[in-house]
Amino acid sequence: MSAVIRSEGSVEIQAVGASAVNQAVKAIAIARGFVAPNGIDLVAIPAFVEIAIDGEERTAIKFVVGQR
Repeated sequence: MSAVIRSEGSVEIQAVGASAVNQAVKAIAIARGFVAPNGIDLVAIPAFVEIAIDGEERTAIKFVVGQR
């Protein structure tokens, strides 16, 4: 995530389920620590999205992570 933030400026992460959302939030926190020494202040904007998994509609959480 840190490498994509540095090269592209932002990244989107989608997670389905409590465990996956927990891991995504931890990954964002870790990435924030990696890029902070370079003067990059990360922010995450969460949103609900509907996605199809094996033909079934599921609700996921999307995090748009970018620089402030």
